[in-house]
Amino acid sequence: MPFEPGTLVVRRVGPNTWALVEELVYRGRRQRFVVPAGFRTDFASVPRVVTWLVPRFGAYTLAAILHDWLCGEGIRSGAVSPPEADGIFRRVMRESGVPVLLRWMMWAGVRWGALTDEERRPGWLVSAPAVLTISVLAAPLVVPPVVAIAPGLVVYAVAEWLVSLVAPTRRAELVLTT
Repeated sequence: MPFEPGTLVVRRVGPNTWALVEELVYRGRRQRFVVPAGFRTDFASVPRVVTWLVPRFGAYTLAAILHDWLCGEGIRSGAVSPPEADGIFRRVMRESGVPVLLRWMMWAGVRWGALTDEERRPGWLVSAPAVLTISVLAAPLVVPPVVAIAPGLVVYAVAEWLVSLVAPTRRAELVLTT
């Protein structure tokens, strides 16, 4: 296991945000990264329309948290370049036992995501041929279910919005008494 001690302890700090309670340490052959306690993550940032294929957490969860940290602090500190952050993500997924097709599709996804982030965009063109190749090869596996799921998600969102006009959601508070 590339992580020491290989466990993850988090606490919820928002609807989709978690904070590390303990540091997460990755030790590769030549690299060591420490994601500090308190670091906030959303685990794997996956568009809802493809969560049938890539849930927000799985065998790649620790790699996703490390990737979140590398894409922020790792790039800002100069420890890694944007393409290196994404390459480390793919390598750590391999070391964590993520199947080959899934890790390459996830890598292509994060490289596509780099286009939307000014800090992560540098170096994108170098990886473009591989990203495009993987995207074209994955399309027959991913696009048909997405085409079926997307309209359902839109219908559900509209229905949820309409119902909320009549019966607004109220946040419940959990109260513990002794």
